[in-house]
Amino acid sequence: MSDFKLSPPGFDAQALAQVRSSALPRTPTTKSPGAQGETAPGVEKAAQDFEGVFLSQMLTQMWTDVDTDPNFGGGEAEKTWRGMMTEEYGKQIAKAGGVGISSEVKQAMLRMQEQAQSSNPLAGMMTKGEK
Repeated sequence: MSDFKLSPPGFDAQALAQVRSSALPRTPTTKSPGAQGETAPGVEKAAQDFEGVFLSQMLTQMWTDVDTDPNFGGGEAEKTWRGMMTEEYGKQIAKAGGVGISSEVKQAMLRMQEQAQSSNPLAGMMTKGEK
């Protein structure tokens, strides 16, 4: 028997893994996290991706109780593609500004990154090539 496992509709394990791996970038910020302007690369994208996954999960729950019009929808095809549709809806809502989750997530990520950098006294002492 194969070890191949399908993800449930509306859940993209690969996208979730990407969001988790980019949650705390290793590159230091170019300005302090409280300042307006540039932030660590990937923080905004990770926060937006997180919001997209969150919204996709919310939409998946919403669509579970929505009946389809038998004249223009339903059937096996709709069951098959509904998970992808809600995932894309979530991504597009987040890309268009979302519901405000990404800004809070971004700020929390920057605070955690700042705390991690300030708790490591050796972080700023060594440069590339030094041992």
